[in-house]
This record gives sequence, structure tokens and C-alpha cells, in this order.
Amino acid sequence: MSEINVTPMVDVMLVLLIIFMVAAPLMTVGVPIDLPETQAREMNTESEPITVTVSPDGLIFIDDEQIPYESLAGTINARAENGPEERIYVRGDTNANYGAVMRVMGLLSGAGYTRIGLITAQEAQ
Repeated sequence: MSEINVTPMVDVMLVLLIIFMVAAPLMTVGVPIDLPETQAREMNTESEPITVTVSPDGLIFIDDEQIPYESLAGTINARAENGPEERIYVRGDTNANYGAVMRVMGLLSGAGYTRIGLITAQEAQ
């Protein structure tokens, strides 16, 4: 009786696993900025959040798309699948103006979103 040899399939799966493990950190969202560091731990999320980025010169991005401040709430409303319960992450560059980041957070809060989080980089121990 002959049997199927699964060793080549396991080899291919392990190679694919290693490729995805190496490539996953490279698939980060958006505009390259310098995030502040903190000792806070990562949050567990059920769905993919909307990520708003504030660059050092005060420009606002959703993913890679630059958005004018005036149309930020409308763009978020169009993308929010869960309405005001949508999780929104704000990424502010270390050199970004504090007022610009707070304007974005105030606008999101004023639009009814309560699940707003700030993204930071892990502090080196």
C-alpha cells in the first residue's frame, strides 16, 4: 500500500511561515513618523481600527491618504463600519505640534467617537 509523502508540503509551509513572519513588520500603516516611546503595553483589538496620522508639519493622513482638517470627520464617518463605536488610533510624530494632535482628537471626540487611542513605540528597556 502506498502513502502520500507530506514532508515536501511541510517544508513549503515552514518556508512560507518564515517569509510571512519576516514580512509582517514591514506592512505597517502609513506615513513614516517618529513615534514617542512609552512603557504601555499593546491593546487587544477585535477589528482593524482606523489610523489617523499627524505628521511633524501638522498634515493629517488616514492610512496613506492626506486629508484636510475640515473633511476629517466626514472621511472618518464614511469609513467607520461600527459608527461611533469604531476604534480610532491617532499616531502623532514626536516632533508634531501638541496642539495639532489635540485638535484632531477634539474633532474626533466632538464627532461622537469615544474609542480613541494614541499609538506610541515601545520604550527600550
